[in-house]
Amino acid sequence: MESTHEIPDTGRIQGHLSRLVRPLAPTSGQHSTIFIRRGTHDDDIVESDVELEISDLIEAEKDPPQKMGNPLIEVTDENKKAAQISKAKANEAISDGKFSEAIDYLTEAIMLNPMSAIMYANRASVFIKLKKPSAAIRDGNAALQINPDSAKGHKARGIALAMLGSWEDAVDDLHVAAKLDFDEEIDSTLKKVETNAKRMKEHRIKYDRLREEKKLREIDQKKKKREDAESASVLKDGEVIRIRSASELEKKLNAASKIGRLTILCFTAPSCGPLSVISTLATQYPKAVFLKVDIEEVKEATGEWDITMVPCFSFVKNGKEVDKVVGVDKTSLEKKIAQYS
Repeated sequence: MESTHEIPDTGRIQGHLSRLVRPLAPTSGQHSTIFIRRGTHDDDIVESDVELEISDLIEAEKDPPQKMGNPLIEVTDENKKAAQISKAKANEAISDGKFSEAIDYLTEAIMLNPMSAIMYANRASVFIKLKKPSAAIRDGNAALQINPDSAKGHKARGIALAMLGSWEDAVDDLHVAAKLDFDEEIDSTLKKVETNAKRMKEHRIKYDRLREEKKLREIDQKKKKREDAESASVLKDGEVIRIRSASELEKKLNAASKIGRLTILCFTAPSCGPLSVISTLATQYPKAVFLKVDIEEVKEATGEWDITMVPCFSFVKNGKEVDKVVGVDKTSLEKKIAQYS
């Protein structure tokens, strides 16, 4: 079944025209060209102006919806004949320029034969002449629900959508209408609206892409923040963490690297004593990570970190050793911490 089109939000469109446009001087006194800026209040992406031709743009009518037929009623042969008579009267009224009278006759025809796509399409065409595009769209929807291949239904709805500034949807309808039953009116309308439709589509695609990129950045930032929090949770600010295995050492180094923390590996042995200076430095520099590694307990560390003497302090940044101090020299250690923090 043919999909329907909602009536475009002309309040939004007209709002753009009244609040967010910069008019240009009409060229040759015949055309009205504007720069229109689309809404940007919902995010921090500032959209560029779009140059559009709006000489045929009108505001949607305020009328209540027109009468529509009941598709569930039984349509007899007599009803069909009566509907054709009403249609003929409508055509005569149209020829005389009596469009409101034609609407009445076509409404009679629709009530008699609500399953006739052409009746709705004809009434849509008359609503366009009366500059009532919202009504024309409703009738175009009804015609296309009955017959998705109604050229007149696509044409009327396309013209009505263009009148309300829904240019992309209008072009879609008018192209279908042209394929089904080309005429000069379809061609001339397409020429008017295709430029606007193309510019709006390019504008929309560009800023949809920017918003998607922003959304992905925000997802990445949230992921990083979560990972940083998880990494920070395995580290202890202002404390010395005792390492008991090579796997634990690797885990702590990875955690520190993810959040950009300087790590001081204190390689020691039971013969070195308590080394109270490490606790003092950990308290003094809480954002540095202090890992105490007993080389007799974590034997793999000796070869991996090239430890020939203890105590030995390795300074690690982003997973790589950047410096080393052998022996306990608090002043030297403080200078290195300040240098690499």
